[in-house]
Amino acid sequence: MLAPKDNITIAGTNRVTTSARFSEQMQAYGRWREGLTAGIERYQQWLTLTGMGDVEDEQRIGDILTTLKAEKLTIAFVAEFARGKTELINAIFFSEFDRRLLPSEAGRTTMCPTELLYDEKSKNAYIRLLPIETRLQERSLSDYKREPVQWSSLPLDLDDGNSMSEAFSEIVKTKSVTIDEARELGLFSDADREFFSRDGVLPERIDIPVWRHAIISFPHPLLKQGLVILDTPGLNAVGTEPELTLNMLPNAQGVIFVMSADTGVTKSDLDMWNLNVKPLRNNHQKGLIVVLNKIDTLWDDLKSAETIDATVQVQCRKASEMLGIPVENVIPVSAQKGLLAKIRHNHEVLQRSNILTLESILANDIIPSQQQMVSQHVKGEIGGMIKESHAIVINRLRSAKAQMEELGGLTGKNRDVIEHLMVTTREEQVEYHKSVEAFNANKKLLSDQSKELLRLLDLTKLDELVNSSREAMTGTWTTAGLKRGMKTFFEGINDRFTQLNEYTEQLNRLVSTVYHKFNAEHDIPDIEPVLFTVAEYTKEMDRLYQEAEDFRNSPVTTMTEQSFVVKKFFISLVSHARNLFFKAHRDAEVWRKSVLTPLVKHISERKAEMDSRLENLRKVSESQETLEQRMGEIKTEAIEMKKQYDEITTIYKLIHSQ
Repeated sequence: MLAPKDNITIAGTNRVTTSARFSEQMQAYGRWREGLTAGIERYQQWLTLTGMGDVEDEQRIGDILTTLKAEKLTIAFVAEFARGKTELINAIFFSEFDRRLLPSEAGRTTMCPTELLYDEKSKNAYIRLLPIETRLQERSLSDYKREPVQWSSLPLDLDDGNSMSEAFSEIVKTKSVTIDEARELGLFSDADREFFSRDGVLPERIDIPVWRHAIISFPHPLLKQGLVILDTPGLNAVGTEPELTLNMLPNAQGVIFVMSADTGVTKSDLDMWNLNVKPLRNNHQKGLIVVLNKIDTLWDDLKSAETIDATVQVQCRKASEMLGIPVENVIPVSAQKGLLAKIRHNHEVLQRSNILTLESILANDIIPSQQQMVSQHVKGEIGGMIKESHAIVINRLRSAKAQMEELGGLTGKNRDVIEHLMVTTREEQVEYHKSVEAFNANKKLLSDQSKELLRLLDLTKLDELVNSSREAMTGTWTTAGLKRGMKTFFEGINDRFTQLNEYTEQLNRLVSTVYHKFNAEHDIPDIEPVLFTVAEYTKEMDRLYQEAEDFRNSPVTTMTEQSFVVKKFFISLVSHARNLFFKAHRDAEVWRKSVLTPLVKHISERKAEMDSRLENLRKVSESQETLEQRMGEIKTEAIEMKKQYDEITTIYKLIHSQ
């Protein structure tokens, strides 16, 4: 939960902020990311020009750049129907269109989860719609997103506002189906009887959404900077689409929970809060914002501003008490008046709507938090590589200085002295090669043993566990059967991660031993290895298990057709677990290939240094005339190395200043 910052003055509904608007902060975030990308690309060019890079370096940098460019900042809006969250999205992000861009009318508007983003791979703006009938198939939303052919696609004419509004209206379309058809799709349960009944009689047919999921791509400036907006429908839809609670909402950087001032906190609001929103951050209050919308329904021209403000504060206090949060964490706004004020450039109404306060919280908390997370991840990856390059250049400069001093000391020396130095250098070289042989033996041992790490993370093994879990859930779709299937699955996962933890500890001990031995034998500054850990994946799987328990025990799940819920939940669970294992396997493969890279590069540099010394001595032994020539060559090389040093130092500062 995010409280307003100190620079936001709270005075009833008239909260004034001097902070940057969300759009300005998002654009600044985009510029920061572009600057960081430019710094990494500059380092990539430096490696190419100096010849210090290799295939693995190029691949690692390519992966970092791909990840950075694909990084998104997702803000999810969660609410029951008729809370005005779509209008809130219009007011915060799309007011410059001078119209209500997303359809927002009274009653049920957002009928399916909708993602608004910018697809760089597509030349044209579009709306993609996934048919509701796909809920009958045992496939996850993630699977369908990888297959555009499964979606209906509508082009967006960015030059025609009316055309865009008409296209957006497709999202809220419904169709009439029988109760049995709705039940089979998971869109009707016994819990819905009261809602659909008319005078106590359940109709033969009900309206359901035409579409299961919508993706809207268009080149809005904020979306082009990496913003993704997730607009979700009410409790029933969230509850029966497990991927929302297991994956999409937990991965959002900001979640805005919207209630309505004219109704207060209803039972369905409270259910959604307790079941789907409150657990998102594992009781951590970061990134979760509560909004009390429609405060304009409390505005009364016959009452004073102070009386209205007091009424709004009473509603905020009641909401905070029911949700169990501090009252200052409930942000009262009027999305409808805020949108209207922006379109008409009415500063007074805009301030009264309090939209700017909400924008300020998004700008000053969500975006900086995301920037810090991206910065730590990227700099953690690229920073180590740059430090290695920096150390190599320093060692080369020191080596050049040492060679200059050695050659300078040979001026006027006889051939016997030079021959003795050559013998001594060759002996050092032989000893060094012996230690390198021992290092290569350890390198091969680590390579062989790390294959077991990859085997434990192999998707084939996971699929075997999935199949055994599915067998435990076959037959009658009972709660007991569901529990047995989940128990089989998570016991298997826990066993796998226990083995992973034990094995990674063994590998890390081996890696640390190799590094420390190498550092001691060659009297070099300690180079600390990057150790592999599965803590991140274990934590995520624990969260997944808790989400699974909450989902299984939720009233919505209990009242929904069991066969549909179990199938859809199991699909989502398996999809998420597979993605987790795939990521862990990929990270383990990268670690396996790169963990000894710093030592390998040091060996290569040391070998080149020894070879250069021997070559210097050989040439000098043949002719004293070559001494001055060779010293001149080394001096020229040192000048070039100094340029390389200055450039890598500049790159390091550039990246770490972002």
